[in-house]
Amino acid sequence: MPATRRLFHLLRPYWLWATLAPLAMMLEVVMDLLQPTLIAHIIDDGIARQDAAFVVRTSGWMVTAAVIGLAGGMACTVFAILAAQGFGADLRHALFGKVQALSFGNLDQLETGKLITRLTNDVTQVQELVAMALRIMVRAPLLMVGSVVMAVITSPRLALLFLVLLPAILLLLVWIIRKTLPLFAGVQQRLDALNIVMQENLAGVRVVKAFVRGAHERARFGDANNDLMQQNLRAIRTMAITMPLVTFTLNAGVVAALWFGGVQVQAGELQIGQVIAFINYLTQALMALTMVSMLVMRVARAEASAARIGEVMESTPQVQDQPTARPAATLRGRVAFEQVRFTYNGDEEEPVLKAIDFVVEPGETVAVLGATGAGKSSLINLIPRFYDVSGGRITIDAIDVRELEQASLRRQIGVALQEPVLFSGTIRDNIRYGRPDAAETDVVAAAKLAQAHDFIMALPGGYDAVVGQRGVNLSGGQKQRLAIARALLIDPAILILDDSTSAVDVATEARIQDELARVRQGRTTFMVAQRISSVLTADKILVLDDGQVAAVGDHRTLLATSPLYREIYASQLEPELL
Repeated sequence: MPATRRLFHLLRPYWLWATLAPLAMMLEVVMDLLQPTLIAHIIDDGIARQDAAFVVRTSGWMVTAAVIGLAGGMACTVFAILAAQGFGADLRHALFGKVQALSFGNLDQLETGKLITRLTNDVTQVQELVAMALRIMVRAPLLMVGSVVMAVITSPRLALLFLVLLPAILLLLVWIIRKTLPLFAGVQQRLDALNIVMQENLAGVRVVKAFVRGAHERARFGDANNDLMQQNLRAIRTMAITMPLVTFTLNAGVVAALWFGGVQVQAGELQIGQVIAFINYLTQALMALTMVSMLVMRVARAEASAARIGEVMESTPQVQDQPTARPAATLRGRVAFEQVRFTYNGDEEEPVLKAIDFVVEPGETVAVLGATGAGKSSLINLIPRFYDVSGGRITIDAIDVRELEQASLRRQIGVALQEPVLFSGTIRDNIRYGRPDAAETDVVAAAKLAQAHDFIMALPGGYDAVVGQRGVNLSGGQKQRLAIARALLIDPAILILDDSTSAVDVATEARIQDELARVRQGRTTFMVAQRISSVLTADKILVLDDGQVAAVGDHRTLLATSPLYREIYASQLEPELL
């Protein structure tokens, strides 16, 4: 279990519980191993000699041993659960922290649905394995070894049966593990697919209903669900042969022990009680292997889950601080793109941006225009280093952004996206997400600038109104205005608005633009917009076409020099305005 072992270092904080659990289980196993010997004494030394006092006395010792074993077993369970629960909590925390540390590129590859499976089901599988490892997987080998030793002591000749029975069962278990491991890896992959379908459907349930695609989505879910069921069945069918074969081997061993033991009793070489004790030890040893066979499925599934968790834990963030990275001083906001090239996932054959060259002086407002897929969002995502450039460089105040610490850089960049993400909590908490200690007056001021104050005050509770999951109880325009307020509240040196007013009406957008024109003074602003009316007053307008800069200039300059800009302008405004 190499993948699982790599995660066991998380048990170190719980070493006391992880140590006490096997010790308590050892106590239970020792008590269990005493029972057959005590039974043999009752039969051979008590019943055979008709010594009732000996029978009663030895029976008392059996009861005492059983009670001590019960206490050991209960203690082992408690200690194992304490260790496993702590391990599981730490593993989830470490995995979640790793996800937070990953870059946008890593998250694009891993996908949200797959990450949810790893954070929930996969962690649960490994956690349950830890609990079992500290109980049953300790009990089984101890009981097996102890039973074999006691069986040899009881009858060395009959103990030769173990030379045949144990290898047969061990070979069976090895075969089962090798067969089931890839099968259960497939189970987890299909669980990923099921989670992705569920996540997409729940997130887009309004679209599903609007287009009356419920039947289609049920069919998609049904296919993924059936695929998961079939893969589970394939794994369980393989496991189903384990118990019958182990039971057959066990029964064959008992029959052989009775046969050869009976012969030795007739010859006077063994007593009846010894034969019964040996059969008990044989049964205990083989039942210990049976317990292992029952755990094979759990081990195989946990190993597959551990490998998937390891894939995330061992991922290297594509964007990392250099060892010599330094905190970003207070930014003036001069941004320069110098022959910037960018590709997703290192695909050099499909560059998204090609040889991008332009300079934005401190305090300037730059509008970014272009058709869908021109690379507008990709371009602005490079400024706060959500992705790293594939070639060239981006500088802020003449410093390559790769030489700055990510956190200190991003604290001075406010971002409002076209599809804003809101979190469960109050309106106030969402606005001051980037500045949790912001005063109430600052929160209200930012909301007013974003034209959000009026609708907030109309909500029951005002700024204390609770935002539903992902802002489900707010309109698209309301969410966008809250996102703008959140970006403005941190008072950034660089403000990025990625089509962040696309869902508001024209009148509200005009009021927002008037307010932004005031707050943009003294800060560098990048605006991605679909409405050309939103960018007419920008100091520079950057026109992108197929990942390249087609034209740069202000509105008047571009009208005179750029056919592409004139085409975009004419498509939205009356031709006679030209």
